[in-house]
Amino acid sequence: MKFLFTTLLLVCASVCAQEIKYTQIKDDKSRYFVELIELALAKGEASSQFKLTESNKSFNQQQQVERLNTGDLSIMWAGTQPDYEENLLPIRIPLMKGLQGHRLFLIHAEQQSEFSQVHSINDLRKLRAGQGRFWGDTDILKHSGMPVVTPVKKESLFYMLDGGRFDYLPLGVHEPWDEVNRRDGLSLAVEQNILLIYPMPMYFFVAKDNAALRDLIEQGLEIAIADGSFDQLFYNAPHVKNALDKANLAARTVIRIPNPSLHQATPLDRPELWLQL
Repeated sequence: MKFLFTTLLLVCASVCAQEIKYTQIKDDKSRYFVELIELALAKGEASSQFKLTESNKSFNQQQQVERLNTGDLSIMWAGTQPDYEENLLPIRIPLMKGLQGHRLFLIHAEQQSEFSQVHSINDLRKLRAGQGRFWGDTDILKHSGMPVVTPVKKESLFYMLDGGRFDYLPLGVHEPWDEVNRRDGLSLAVEQNILLIYPMPMYFFVAKDNAALRDLIEQGLEIAIADGSFDQLFYNAPHVKNALDKANLAARTVIRIPNPSLHQATPLDRPELWLQL
């Protein structure tokens, strides 16, 4: 009888575990966020009560928002924006320590000497940025008085930069080298001296009616931050490590600008949550 009871408990633990479902992922960069969920569950000592499941379909961000609200997905990760924070429950712990708000510039290969003279926001305002028309970063740059050229299609930006239609294309620190390598027929280069920073957290989001999952993941992440395992996972993620090694951020001239769309609850007063140069 005791053996049967134990067997039933084990079966129930596997069958009755609450499913946490996320979109299908296709690259190692996305795998990092799944590993963060796994870390949070393990730290919360609740891993046996939950079954982490990958969807058999890949969804874009808007589709993920819709599926959180229908219950087809349980959790998503995305750069925060007012619409998400209003209609979903954010877990306000920056998953990338704000790294996506650290921007290097893609420039024309012959313009480095011009950028070597940039030491302040006023210097940078004399040059023209290029950004996608509907990118959230576009409003951030415009808010700080920077001239911005805004084509609709991303691919147009590289050819316009090569043709001198604008002076620089701000990209995340892990992006510019790959973009140059993909377009060896264009005269593009990674700018060597400047680092533009604005607060741009990426969060986990869950549905409005799933506060229990929000609290569980948040608690586990807070424990991981306190014991150092969050930072260990972040700094050893291959795409993060590679980007930081190449970018040499600490040696660059830092220009900081605000992000006007940030929610007032953004944890800007917690330095341990953000990348420190």
